[in-house]
Amino acid sequence: MQQGQIRDDGEELKGRVLEATGLVDYQAGAVVSRTLVKKETGTVTIFAFDKGQGLSEHTAPFDALVFVLDGESKIRIAGSTHRVKTGGMIIMPANKPHALQAVTRFKMALVMIRS
Repeated sequence: MQQGQIRDDGEELKGRVLEATGLVDYQAGAVVSRTLVKKETGTVTIFAFDKGQGLSEHTAPFDALVFVLDGESKIRIAGSTHRVKTGGMIIMPANKPHALQAVTRFKMALVMIRS
């Protein structure tokens, strides 16, 4: 898996109306991300996954909300697989193993709030 990331602090995005799916572009064979908000208390990141790409199983010490902006993903949480399509969302609970894989090209917003 190749990964790309647009690195900025999101300052130029503040106070503007944004079209979420336009904040990152698909890249062949890659996962691309752009962090919109990065604070000690949490992050908001937009991802674009090419078909078949994903994030391997891992855990996080806090809940994470995934909102699918475009396409479809398989999201596995603690051994259960869920298909989430455009407009759908799922909360991945803290300390539970989870992984994502693109069924089709898909884009998502990931919101993590640290407690």
